[in-house]
Formats: sequence, C-alpha cells, structure tokens
Amino acid sequence: MQLPKGTVEPGETPEDAVRRELLEESGIRFEGPLVPLGTLDRECEAGVEGNVHRHAQLWHLYAMHTDRDWPETFSHVASGSPEEDGLVFEFRWLTPTEPIDGFAMPYRLAIERLRAHLNT
Repeated sequence: MQLPKGTVEPGETPEDAVRRELLEESGIRFEGPLVPLGTLDRECEAGVEGNVHRHAQLWHLYAMHTDRDWPETFSHVASGSPEEDGLVFEFRWLTPTEPIDGFAMPYRLAIERLRAHLNT
C-alpha cells in the first residue's frame, strides 16, 4: 500500500512538490489551500520498501479539503518520474476508522497525523 509522495525538486517549495506529486501519481489536480500537518523525520533502511541504501528523508505532510465528489476507487497511469512512468496505481479512500496495520510504519504515522487533524 502506498500514499502519493515524492521528492522536492531543486527550486521547488514543499507545497509545489505535493501538488506535482499528487497530479503525477494520482491524476488529481488540487489548486485549493493546503493545510500543513508538520514533518516526519524518517530514516529509510537499506533493503526495505525498495531502498538500495540507508538514507534520511523528511516527509512534509499536507491535508487538502474539498467538496468535490470523488469516486470510491480509481486508477491512474503515473507520469513525470522515470521510475514510475507508465505504472498503473489503483486508489481507494480509507474510512476514518479503517485499520491501518497493513501499512508500513511511516505511512501509519502520516495517516494518524491526518486523522488527528480531521478530529480537531
């Protein structure tokens, strides 16, 4: 399981990166306001989640709020990244109380951060 995410490119703000990555990986173009949810400082281990070598990552988390009706499930052919170009991503929305134990730890932390925001 995966959440849309990616790298902040040189000269790009985290807000610009999240909009670009969301569009590339899900096909969703979101131009409304983003709500910053903080940053996760993560150490990626070699051999886990496709990582070849150990390295640090900063995950800048944002929430988007919209009144748009979204389909329950949808597919998107990724673009914009040599590693992902042409991959077909399948999406579905998590319910507010759906268990998240099938996600890797950093994804669970991101989902928990979003859920805490939604409950305030």
